[in-house]
Order: sequence, then structure tokens, then C-alpha cells
Amino acid sequence: MEIYLPIAEVQINVILILFVSYVIGFLSGLFGVGGGFLMTPFLIFMGIPPIYAVANEANNILASSTSGTLTHWFKKTMDLKMGWMIIGGGLIGTAMGMLTFGYFKGIDKIDLVITLAYMYVLAIIGSFMLRDGLMEIDRIKKKVIIKKKLHTHYWIHGLPFRMRFKKSQLYESALVPIILGIVVGFVAAIMGVGGAFLMVPAMIYLIGMPTKLVPGTSLFVTIFVTGFVVVSHAFTYNTIDLVLVLILITGSIAGVHSGQKIGQKLQGSELKTLLALLMLSVGVLMAYDTFFRNGTPSLRIPTDKVVEISEFGNTIFNLSNNYPIVYGISSIFLALVAGVAVSFLRRTISRWRSEKMNQPSMY
Repeated sequence: MEIYLPIAEVQINVILILFVSYVIGFLSGLFGVGGGFLMTPFLIFMGIPPIYAVANEANNILASSTSGTLTHWFKKTMDLKMGWMIIGGGLIGTAMGMLTFGYFKGIDKIDLVITLAYMYVLAIIGSFMLRDGLMEIDRIKKKVIIKKKLHTHYWIHGLPFRMRFKKSQLYESALVPIILGIVVGFVAAIMGVGGAFLMVPAMIYLIGMPTKLVPGTSLFVTIFVTGFVVVSHAFTYNTIDLVLVLILITGSIAGVHSGQKIGQKLQGSELKTLLALLMLSVGVLMAYDTFFRNGTPSLRIPTDKVVEISEFGNTIFNLSNNYPIVYGISSIFLALVAGVAVSFLRRTISRWRSEKMNQPSMY
């Protein structure tokens, strides 16, 4: 089923996009991180220009993050104070990232910058995660037990403006989460990701937060960072395509909740190793797609059918051009409503199952 995207101005296969977004949503739920670092490259592989892939995947992440955040809110597994500190830095980093994005777009190099960013970031982080995952698996096989300190203190924790975070039982400089937020916000603006693949390890190893509070706090931060990214792209570059966003949200949210169930059955070391291999593979594919395929889409179902813009597409195009503020707010509203609706649906189903089995509810 072929349709024409009115804003991105490309023809796509709806079934392919739905399938890929579901699979990547599934992997996102399985590994416990945002799927932006996977979905954005695959959108590029399917022939969507990088500038549009970044903006629309950020809108998609906003929906899934909202859904996940409410789930953790019900469970009370979030550190809101820590989250607000990271958000403060994240908004600064996002503004810096958008300025950088605009500069490279102005000199017509933004597509190359996005591709190189994915190549290097995925290769570096994937390599470190693969090393740690293999070391953990080896220790488990040899039954080696390493005693770890409750908190490892680094020089950065001793910086000024120290404060207490009661939920995480930490007392350290407020500059630590703010600096982390700046980095995450900058990366989110350039790469169209939520930054969880950077934020989660930093929260655990650098900030020292309890592992059970990390996913919920990370998702909470992602809502605001990606929301700012979406608004900036919608108002400044008119790159948000609601037709594409609707397709992505439908597939990814369904996949996330499916992946979360399977992920509970695997060990953390196995997940880390699989995720690392996945990141390295996508990095290699990005390099191949950029330097050897000369921009030819590597994931596209061959077709001779040429489709024209639909009436709905025309409405989207006119709304984007004539009323950019209304259009931008609509894209944010769509993502938030979808995320909230799915979260409450999941909670309702969980309670229904608990009552039916006469067991305590998960939430």
C-alpha cells in the first residue's frame, strides 16, 4: 500500500513502515531504551531524507515516552527532582543542538552530519556496551562475584551546588544532572533520539541512581526534551509530517508493550550484549548506506505505482504552511494523547486480569 508524504515529499509503503516501527518498538521494549537510535536510521534506509527522519522520529518518541512515563508513575519508580534537574540542562542542550542543526542545514551539510553522528555514536557506545556485556556473561559462567560499592564517587560529584536527592538517596552536585541534560539535549536535537541510550548508563554509572528508578526518570526527561525538539523542528523547518507520525506511533507503541513482556524473561547481561551488537550493526549499515549506495534507499519494496497526494495530505500540507503554530501544537497533542491513552488502556487491562485471577494488581 503506497502513500505520498505531503511534507517529506516522498512515496512510502505503509505496510513496510508499520512493520519496521513495530519491530523497533518491540526491540525498544525488550532492551528498555528508546528506539530512536534504530528507527531514524531505518527511516533513512527507506528513502526518507535525514532531516525529516530526525524530526518525525522525535515526535514518535514523545508518544512512547509519555506512555512509559505514566506506567512508572503508577509504580512510583521515578525521581522527579533528579528528572527536573536533567530537563533544565536538556532544554539548554536542545537549544544549542538546534542552532548547530540550523548551521549545517544552512550550508547544506546536515544530511552528512546526521549520518556521521549515528555512525560514530553507535560504534563507540556499542563497543563499550559489548565489552561490558561479554565480561558480565563470562563472570556469570565462571561464577565470579564482584562486590560493588553502593556509590562510586568521582571528582564531578564534588563540584559546587551540592544538594540532596531523597528518592535516589544521593547527595551530590546539581551540576552533574544538568551537564548530563545538556549533552542529551544536544544529541536529541541533532539525531532525533530521546537520548536514553546515553542517559541510562550515565544515570547508573555517573550519577549513581538506583537501577529501579532509572527507566522511569529517563522517560520523564525524554518527554520534555523531545517535545522541545518537535516544537523547534515544526516551527523552524516545517519538517513534521503528521501522516508519517501517525504510522510510526501506531506501530511503535504496540511493539513497545509486546517487547516489555519478553524482556522480563532475559538477564541484564544478555540484553546488554544483544543491544550492543544491534547498535554496532546499525552503525555499519549507516556507513555502507552512505558511502557505497550513494543515497539509494536500501529498504524499499519495488513498485511502478505512482501515487498522488491525498485530500488529507493536502490538508496537512496547507496547515503546515499557513498555520505552523497550530500544526506544531497539533503534533505534540497527538503524541501526548496517544501515549496517555495506551498507558491507561494497559493499566485497565492489568487490573482486569488481576481481578479475574484474584491477584494483586501490578500498579
